[in-house]
Amino acid sequence: MTQPLLRVRALSVKTTGTARTLVRDVTFDLAAGQTLGIVGESGSGKTLTARSIMAVLPPGVQATGDIVFDGISLQGKKERELRPLRSRRISMVLQDPFTALNPLQTIGEHLRESLPRDVRRDRSKARSEVARRLAEVGLDPAHVADRYPFQLSGGMRQRVAIAAALAGDPELLIADEPTTALDVTTQHEVLELLRALQRERGMALVLITHDLRVAFSVCDRVMVMYAGSVVEDAPADALARAPEHPYTLGLLAAEPPVTHYVEQLTAVPGNVPPADDVATECAFADRCDWRSSECTHGRPELVAVGPDHASACARIGDIRTQLYAWQLGSQAHAQPPDAPSGQPLLVVDGLRKSYRTSSLIGRAREAVAVDEASFDIREGESVGLVGETGSGKTTIARCILGLSRPDAGDIRLQGLDISDYRKLDKARLRQVRRLVQVVFQDPYASLNPSLSIGATLAEAIEAGGNTSGQDVGELLERVGLPPAYADRRPSALSGGERQRVAIARAVAVRPRLLICDEPVAALDVSVQAQVLELLRAIRRDHGTSMLFITHDLSVVRQMTDRAIVLRRGRIVENGSTPTVLDNPQHPYTVRLVESVPEPIQKSNGPASP
Repeated sequence: MTQPLLRVRALSVKTTGTARTLVRDVTFDLAAGQTLGIVGESGSGKTLTARSIMAVLPPGVQATGDIVFDGISLQGKKERELRPLRSRRISMVLQDPFTALNPLQTIGEHLRESLPRDVRRDRSKARSEVARRLAEVGLDPAHVADRYPFQLSGGMRQRVAIAAALAGDPELLIADEPTTALDVTTQHEVLELLRALQRERGMALVLITHDLRVAFSVCDRVMVMYAGSVVEDAPADALARAPEHPYTLGLLAAEPPVTHYVEQLTAVPGNVPPADDVATECAFADRCDWRSSECTHGRPELVAVGPDHASACARIGDIRTQLYAWQLGSQAHAQPPDAPSGQPLLVVDGLRKSYRTSSLIGRAREAVAVDEASFDIREGESVGLVGETGSGKTTIARCILGLSRPDAGDIRLQGLDISDYRKLDKARLRQVRRLVQVVFQDPYASLNPSLSIGATLAEAIEAGGNTSGQDVGELLERVGLPPAYADRRPSALSGGERQRVAIARAVAVRPRLLICDEPVAALDVSVQAQVLELLRAIRRDHGTSMLFITHDLSVVRQMTDRAIVLRRGRIVENGSTPTVLDNPQHPYTVRLVESVPEPIQKSNGPASP
């Protein structure tokens, strides 16, 4: 029998000072040419597992167990012994390519540094090899090699990062969330690129992601991690059809479907616990609807529950049929609510915005961000702005918020001309700030780290005039947080909790229009469902109009009445959300819809033990 390219046995990761467990007893094999997906929420141990393979754990963290690559044991090796393996035989692509690229080096210089030494030293060979590597990832060397990272789009930077990782022709590539920050078409292109390169090279791939649709569309096997341990391991198609662990089922159910509307988005309540806190019981017990006393009286082992399928659920034999029935009902088709037909709250007419761009190479030029955009949002209506990075979505939002001034066109909010905030007197400016608020993508960056949550919300309540008599505690409860959180600072909260605080601050003034700029893009899928349901409730309870800026078409399906598609600053399609997603008319919209990973297929019945 052929030996696996990568063999991991009983891998554990602990802090060296406090001996706190971060990853416990991870075991798997990976063959040449195979793709393994590692999925789970933040804190599940995915990235630490990958970094252990690369032997690049952060200071104060140590791995134990066996990691064998092509017959070579990596544990205990000195740095000088590992260096020839990294980049040459094992390489890694990180989530944010911008932080991995030196802003002072051209793309060509980046790639040249990644080439083998003998090629790197020959200027002519290096130039030719750089061009070949760029072409391999679909980039034009003539237009890219002499540019700097800031001059490229996010998708182009990620392609450069992949080219650099592949420059040494590695046999194993580890990709850590390589498409999280990318729009749907760029994500599709990057995943297709990875698949094509893997087939051509016979390369093994470890893909770390929190997006199960991505994992199922790319991976041969999927390993689900929770609280530092593996809770399920199976072929991707089997896991998609019939998960054999309640946590996996919860992740599947939390994925908002792009194909249809669901009445209620399903979320996994609670948070991932530290591994040491659940060392002697089922780590998922506190969040599981099927728990019983046996789940808390011993830690269940990962055992076979089907052909090539393992689960760490002690009750799977008893609850398998219930899991299947719940899976079928969790994302049942529902009729979307009727779109509001009242008067327009916001009217955007002929909006145009351009920027002067400068370059280290070439002359300054005018870049048109938004070109003749016209649309409206009715009272109580939710409208989605959809498009790739650079399509003009955020520029439109900035103009509505007064953060950018349009070159031409009109913006009216509840009949008030807000095209130029400089022309508003203090009274009208205060009125506008109460009418429109925003929730940004990164909740940590939008909250003052030196202020407590209570102080932040108290400021917002005061700015709103406190006509409703609400206090900080009531506002926290409104977004599903305990009043005691008022004494905490943003650093003490999880990403989902911080986003709830950001939403609480935005709705404190009871705005008529709430702009949501990628509000769940940085969140785990289960937390994403919680935040989306919260926004649904705010809209339902208060009739708040919403402008959703997103590249995720599943969010558009679940959260909007109408979808506006932008391409290079121009509106190319505008219609009801079901019509735009189910029957797109513009070729660009068709490409967006076709770029979404295939929907998860449900099984015809529960698997047999």
